Amino acid sequence: MTPKLRLAIVGAGPAGIYAADILLKTERAFDVSIDLFEQLPAPYGLVRYGVAPDHPRIKGIITALREVLDTGDIRLFGNVYFGRDITLDDLKQHYNAVIFSTGAIRDAPLPIPGIDLPGSYGAADFVSWYDGHPDFPREWPLDAREVAVIGNGNVALDVARILAKHADDLLPTEIPANVYEGLKASPVTDVHVFGRRGPMQVKFTPLELRELGELNDVDMVVYEEDFDYDEASKTAIETNKQILVIDRIFRKWRDEPQTGSSRRLHLHFFAGPVEVLGTDHVEGFRYERTEPDGAGGVRGTGEFREVPVQALYRAVGYFGSPLDGIPFDDKRGVIPNREGQVLDDQDRPVPGVYATGWIKRGPVGLIGHTKSDAMETIKHVINGQASWWSPAHPEESAIVDLLASRGVEFTNLDGWHNLDAHELALGAPQGRTRVKVVPRDEMVAVSNGRSVK
Repeated sequence: MTPKLRLAIVGAGPAGIYAADILLKTERAFDVSIDLFEQLPAPYGLVRYGVAPDHPRIKGIITALREVLDTGDIRLFGNVYFGRDITLDDLKQHYNAVIFSTGAIRDAPLPIPGIDLPGSYGAADFVSWYDGHPDFPREWPLDAREVAVIGNGNVALDVARILAKHADDLLPTEIPANVYEGLKASPVTDVHVFGRRGPMQVKFTPLELRELGELNDVDMVVYEEDFDYDEASKTAIETNKQILVIDRIFRKWRDEPQTGSSRRLHLHFFAGPVEVLGTDHVEGFRYERTEPDGAGGVRGTGEFREVPVQALYRAVGYFGSPLDGIPFDDKRGVIPNREGQVLDDQDRPVPGVYATGWIKRGPVGLIGHTKSDAMETIKHVINGQASWWSPAHPEESAIVDLLASRGVEFTNLDGWHNLDAHELALGAPQGRTRVKVVPRDEMVAVSNGRSVK
């Protein structure tokens, strides 16, 4: 009789879906049955809830992910919380192994004075709001005229762009109605983006940068003092095509300054965060001018500056969240592992437990990294048969019965198709791709065929 692997994957973002797809396409000496668990009623993780609504090209990744799910070889259980609706002990009763692909959705800390003042926010929370994440408040305080964004990656530019962009220019996208109304009422005039290093050491892409200069009625403002390149920056321009393109974009803005718009987006470099100013609310941002240290980093110059702002967003990275009963590295925000094999506090592999994606390696890398990451983990799942669990109830109906007995109203792949079609239908009369359903109960109701008002 051919042996069978009953595999649970917790997290239905790209990492989890790619892991399932790779396993199904890998030659092996056993059959596979895969169940994918997701705490949200819909799949795709940060591709649905972490990509700005005005970036439909990136959302095209969903097409590839959907093709994997639509093969019919993977069961999806949405609206199921690991640690509440199902536990590690439950998984051991029904599966041979589990892969955790829960990603990283919290904001990394920025330990400077004043960072916890009212008016100081994490970029990840703001992204979840404007992407219509069901577990975040429907309202967002957008009452600042001057705003600071700390960070020099794509998320920082996304946040700055959404804050500076006129709400009407977002209407063709899938922006939720409550987000449009909030942004429409925003009094913002100036958004300042601060990065510790120089303009040739940024982490964002040329595409992200170029888009800023194309915003309607928004001037791009750069400062000539930031463009006195050191030898390392000159070498980067000569040897790295992406950096060369970034330099050309900056050069155009320097040579042809933009003026006359109602809003401005400022890019500040060599600005090390020092303090968020204010007493009862954010009133300003204090930073130290930095300079290249000759070794690829920067050092402080002792020159401090202050910029008046009434709100501040930190976009200094994402951070993973601990999972019940699973080892966790509090400093790095990941599950400790060796090539995807989860390790205990003695650095020994935990039988049957694996990780992939950002919860495995931290919040770095793009989709290509996620695929190679999953391949590495799957290799160990296949070769680790001796350490698989021996479930008492491996039959596929058993987990359905367990969730039903606990009153968990889960969604499945057909339910996602229902929700997807519903959102597309909501958008069609307005000439939009879709209008995203935000409340969790409505998402579940539509998914499971119930009408909503």
